[in-house]
Amino acid sequence: MRTVAVVLGGGVGQRLGAGMPKQLLTLGGQTLIERCVAAFEAAPGVDETLVVMARGYTGQVQELVAGYRKVTAVIEGGATRPESVRAALAAVAGLPGVAGLADGADCGVLLHDAARPLVDQRIIADCVAALEVHDAAGVAVPASDTMVLTENGVMHSVPPRERLFRCQTPQCFRLSVIARAHELAAADPEFTATDDCGVVLRYLPGTAVHIVPGSERNMKVTYPQDLAVAEAVLARETKP
Repeated sequence: MRTVAVVLGGGVGQRLGAGMPKQLLTLGGQTLIERCVAAFEAAPGVDETLVVMARGYTGQVQELVAGYRKVTAVIEGGATRPESVRAALAAVAGLPGVAGLADGADCGVLLHDAARPLVDQRIIADCVAALEVHDAAGVAVPASDTMVLTENGVMHSVPPRERLFRCQTPQCFRLSVIARAHELAAADPEFTATDDCGVVLRYLPGTAVHIVPGSERNMKVTYPQDLAVAEAVLARETKP
């Protein structure tokens, strides 16, 4: 199966307070978005990479990723994550290597947040392998904290911790599956899902979404302290 990685960098990172999209901040001498692109560039199971970037920054990112042969295009994202994903899915469907697939053939899509710059090759390989046998999968790690359900600021119940996982990315789908799920979501005025596994779970309930084991290293950079932690991880790994 042909596999396309989509690096989602359409947000502006307001919570980080950096004055620029956080995916353009540097980590160990490279921008976050470059680190993601480089990871997929090195993955044997990924055929192409598509980058989604916030409006006004696509030209800058095109220059940053010009040396990566798998990068097919850098496109502008939408006002929301779902809009950016839909723009990416339309672009993937139009790629020469995908549009030229024989009738009935499908393409694998790995949707990855540019804010997770430390994704490793094991996770990517496991995602590609998952799509050989499943229609949908998402990277996740077991929850270590006790979680509670609340109502009006009061604890309501405590779900069993062994059944709780924290979602990461990539989230992985057959193109036909995730495109159909987003088509249904776009027609629903009550649509509120915040990630793509949630879109499939809600709008294609008959499609099983399998878990690919993640890692604590595959962290998300959301706040300033997260970038400091990521820097410490890299420093520890490169220390003689």
